[in-house]
Amino acid sequence: MQFIQGIRYALKNTLTLQHLDILIDVVELGTFSAAAEKARLSQPAVSQQIQQLERYFGARLVERCGRKVQPTDVGRLVLQSAHRIHDELETVQDAVQPFRAGSAGRVRIGTGATACIYLLPPILGDLSRRIPGLECVVRTGNSPDIQRLLEENALDLALVTLPAAGRSLETTPLFTEDLMAIFPAGETPDGPVTAKTLAARPLVLYEDAGHTRLLIDRWFQDSGVTAKPVMELGSVEAIKEMVAAGLGWSVLPASSVAKEQGGGLGAVPLVPRLTRSLGLMVRRDKRLTAGLRQVIGALEKGLRG
Repeated sequence: MQFIQGIRYALKNTLTLQHLDILIDVVELGTFSAAAEKARLSQPAVSQQIQQLERYFGARLVERCGRKVQPTDVGRLVLQSAHRIHDELETVQDAVQPFRAGSAGRVRIGTGATACIYLLPPILGDLSRRIPGLECVVRTGNSPDIQRLLEENALDLALVTLPAAGRSLETTPLFTEDLMAIFPAGETPDGPVTAKTLAARPLVLYEDAGHTRLLIDRWFQDSGVTAKPVMELGSVEAIKEMVAAGLGWSVLPASSVAKEQGGGLGAVPLVPRLTRSLGLMVRRDKRLTAGLRQVIGALEKGLRG
């Protein structure tokens, strides 16, 4: 019983924006009936709201002067504050509107170094020109690390090498590319580059912590060959420099060497063909803001073509 009475007391002593709106309308329109008509309420309901407001402040806020309702001294003070509150809310609404429209905000993206260097720049550059108020923050790492950060909500979305799965995550495949045999420009192979062809060369491969390296190792294993790299590096650019210097061959995504072919590096498809797929991952319970939807749309358009 005391609990119910406590709720009733709290409800009677709660100040809402509607209370302030009713007070403004009663004073500006001069009658309870006119305020009730504007608010589409009954006149008793308007009277009750004014009474609740007076109980909240502990003072009379309005009084009748003939047929008109006018504010008391306390009522004028409350009205001044009510107008300031409305002005502040309008300012906040104006500030929030770009975020609601997706033209402002901050989106945290996680991905691997290769995608960050070779795939994201034109997509995010175009997005930045179209929506300059939308900030995209990119964090790089191996797919398992990026996935963990996504699960912890330290990232808003991730672009990772597939397969990748998590109970709390939803994955959408976006992009597939060939993994290519990379070699110094002066060492063009005479025939198809197979696992045995590569195994006979010094190999400069990715570090073994990422999904792409797992795909490469499985490709060798499926051919009955074990890859024994002489170098394992975490940077695609470092791998390319080592290969261009004649220190070995490598296997890299086609996107990472598209501009280098014909220079210090050569690239040909592997036999049998080896590909990797990238997928977009978000938490299943993630609330997609307008800004986040803009980024997802840009990635889908840019990577799916």
